[in-house]
Amino acid sequence: MRPRLFDVLVAAVRPLTPQVNEYLLRAPDGGPLPAYEAGAHIELHWAMPDGASMLRHYSLVGGDAAGDDPPGTWRIAVQREDRARGSADLHRRFKPGMTLTCSYPLHHFRMDRRDTHSVLIAGGMGITPILSMLRSVVRRGCSFDMVYTARAVERMAYRQEVQTLAGARARLHDSATQGRLNLRAYLAAQPAGATAYVCGPASLIQAVHDAAASLGWDPARVRSETFAAAPSADDVAFDVELRASGRTVRVPAGATILDTLTAAGLHPLYDCRRGECGLCPMPVVAADGPLRHRDSYLSADERAAGKSLCICVSRMQGDLLVLDA
Repeated sequence: MRPRLFDVLVAAVRPLTPQVNEYLLRAPDGGPLPAYEAGAHIELHWAMPDGASMLRHYSLVGGDAAGDDPPGTWRIAVQREDRARGSADLHRRFKPGMTLTCSYPLHHFRMDRRDTHSVLIAGGMGITPILSMLRSVVRRGCSFDMVYTARAVERMAYRQEVQTLAGARARLHDSATQGRLNLRAYLAAQPAGATAYVCGPASLIQAVHDAAASLGWDPARVRSETFAAAPSADDVAFDVELRASGRTVRVPAGATILDTLTAAGLHPLYDCRRGECGLCPMPVVAADGPLRHRDSYLSADERAAGKSLCICVSRMQGDLLVLDA
């Protein structure tokens, strides 16, 4: 049985925008890294300066406009969010030569190679898996169309790569000057039977699903990967006591309960990490502060009852949370 985690080295760092850096990762021995498909991501583990464990998820970009990365190189891009401890620490301390721990590639956002026409929709840092998909359809000579939206063109990481690879089939949409993207009109212009792949903020994901539904699209023709709920400025660290196992872990303000348990060597059930699938909810025994539900799985009544919590995205505003686990 292969190990779940292994080490990689930061080989190079390149700024893409004032807030986004690209990181090249390589195996310490210079050998090949595990293969992956377009849309895959990895878990990255490291220790914060205060000793707290950090775990974050980053899509594998796969290459640049010139071609795919070699088997011994992985490429990720990270946007700095100053209120989020993980990305801020990563930007500050990750330098060439630093060793990190990561997972094997995870494939929760796959392309279907049987698609007759692919519609690629990226919002902000959602470009990272979409760029790997773009490279895949271009390499295979597939029919596709693409739109990349952000608040300003200068905030679009990899915009030159997108233009080089896609040419006239890619549209860069600056929402600050062009207003909200008309997704219904955009999807209506696509060929019959097209499949849309969208990654970005939850609001963009929902807008694409709503636009497709209004046009009568089969829901299976819209495939998405959304970002987990961003940390809030008033998030606090708290302890989680696992009543059944007798263990207590400290959840930092910038980490999820699921990530903290995983980093501590525990193995809770999970799948989507977005609060959608219903695999990770745990029974709440006690909480000395209000629960912050950020999932879309629990009903309003279940949230109000406070007896269950989706540990992949939700948290509490207090000192101690006791879970029946």
